[in-house]
Amino acid sequence: MVLSLLVAVAGGIGAALRLALNGAIHRRVKPEYPIAMTIINVGGSFALGLITGLLDGRILPESWAIALGAGLVGGFTAFSTTSFHTLRLVQEKRWWSAVANSFGMITLSVVVAGLGLWLGRML
Repeated sequence: MVLSLLVAVAGGIGAALRLALNGAIHRRVKPEYPIAMTIINVGGSFALGLITGLLDGRILPESWAIALGAGLVGGFTAFSTTSFHTLRLVQEKRWWSAVANSFGMITLSVVVAGLGLWLGRML
């Protein structure tokens, strides 16, 4: 019960952080490409890899890894938003941006998740 509450609170914090970062980026620049969500999802992938590596190395307790991973990072990242942005890019016939937003971001996210996992295990 306590862990569920911790995950819920962390998820809310992650969602608020996503909203704040997305807004901050869009206030500074008006990108043609959804760069804010790419930064958010790639950063979240790295963070989840790092959390998992710290858990594997017994540096981070499992309950904290769950709260941070499922809660904070889960609330921070947004696959559904990325899917919607990709759909919009396709509808606008911006093919290269759509490919970069979908396959490019996923590939980059997997790479940085692996980097975070490696780093977390090395600590």
